[in-house]
Amino acid sequence: MGENKYLSIYNDLLSKIKNGIFQSGMKLPSENQLVEQYGTSRETIRKALNLLSEHGYIQKIKGKGSIVLDVGKFDFPVSGLISFKELAQKIGKPSRTIVYECDLVKPDEKLKKHLHVTSKDEVWKVIRAREIEGERIILDKDFFNKQFVPSLTREICEDSIYEYLEEELGIKISFAKKEISVDECTEEDKKYLDLKGYTHVVVVRNYVYLDDASLFQYTESRHRLDKFRFVDFARREHL
Repeated sequence: MGENKYLSIYNDLLSKIKNGIFQSGMKLPSENQLVEQYGTSRETIRKALNLLSEHGYIQKIKGKGSIVLDVGKFDFPVSGLISFKELAQKIGKPSRTIVYECDLVKPDEKLKKHLHVTSKDEVWKVIRAREIEGERIILDKDFFNKQFVPSLTREICEDSIYEYLEEELGIKISFAKKEISVDECTEEDKKYLDLKGYTHVVVVRNYVYLDDASLFQYTESRHRLDKFRFVDFARREHL
């Protein structure tokens, strides 16, 4: 019952944080107050608070109590390969994809280097804004080597390119190399994103490979600064 009790308290406090009853920067009731409120032991309250802290919802500060952190950001997994459709389903917020470009192009010098292609090759260029809760907060610039992706349509790009590649074409997407930086907003960012005055974006550059180690995709995914936190899991190796 103790296990169920602390999880019940955790979920209740989490619900109050997500629903704005406890807002970012506010202090949660003290441990003594929570003990009285929930009619339980201090140990059970501490287990619930520790879980909130571990999941990034509060910061426990000695002498000050538990401060609510900003939870208006969406978790973006750094180490995984996830499509926007999969991310949107996980977030559970109203979302849509706006396709601005879906064209076959000849690669410029920069793209030749990124995709390991030549002037004789053709590349799919796909420019899409990702809208969550009515705001365009991600600009995805995708480039696919036509050798591996023979055809694309706007309808596919509005839904999920990865779903089409894996389920329709049977392509096996395996791994990616990622680079993350904070860059100044470009004119393209200003045109296609709702920047809300932000002058920089977080850029995730992906080099995506098939299971035979063929490089088939290069992507620049440009995120509004205030809307995402980039998360990963790391385990220390003991020598």
